[in-house]
Amino acid sequence: MSGVENTRKTPRQPRAKHSVDVVLEAAAQLLEATGEAGFNTNAVAERAGVSIGTLYRYFPDKASILRALAQRETEAHRSAVMAVLDGGSPGVARDRAIIRAFVQAFAGRTKARRIAVSAMLAHADHGELAARFTAVEHGMHDAEGRPLTKVQAFVLGRAVQGAMRAAVLEGADFLESQEFEDELVRLGRAYLGYSVGKRGG
Repeated sequence: MSGVENTRKTPRQPRAKHSVDVVLEAAAQLLEATGEAGFNTNAVAERAGVSIGTLYRYFPDKASILRALAQRETEAHRSAVMAVLDGGSPGVARDRAIIRAFVQAFAGRTKARRIAVSAMLAHADHGELAARFTAVEHGMHDAEGRPLTKVQAFVLGRAVQGAMRAAVLEGADFLESQEFEDELVRLGRAYLGYSVGKRGG
């Protein structure tokens, strides 16, 4: 199943999109508050203030809600990364800004994030997911100004992504810490051949 096949009916009208957004926000709140134990379609509908019929119009089951929630946050993260690549990180190094966008995803809802991402990855097309972030790897250069080869860009990208994903899925208590951000930055810069003696830059 495709990682983007999340809803029964694709919302097109503003009102419909609003209903979906309300349901997904309620789902995130419920997951963060109760975990998987209290997560079901009836509880989501009640928290969202919509009828169960309205919820089922867009989401056939609770798994589809989880996947849609993860997709929404993944797209928000991708948009934040693209903004950085377009020059939208004043005062912050580009590599750090990209990593920070990931660390700060899901608005700090780490429990909801772990559950939703796990659900998405169980059914995702991983090639499709990776393709959303190819712009980050494209045009990367090492400390000597040499463009990275396709293999080098793959290794660096998956090394950083792997550490970040593991922190999410394992529920690491340091996911949002400055130290974790610093170490991811150091990892990337060391691979590219930059000096990594100083943290926090």
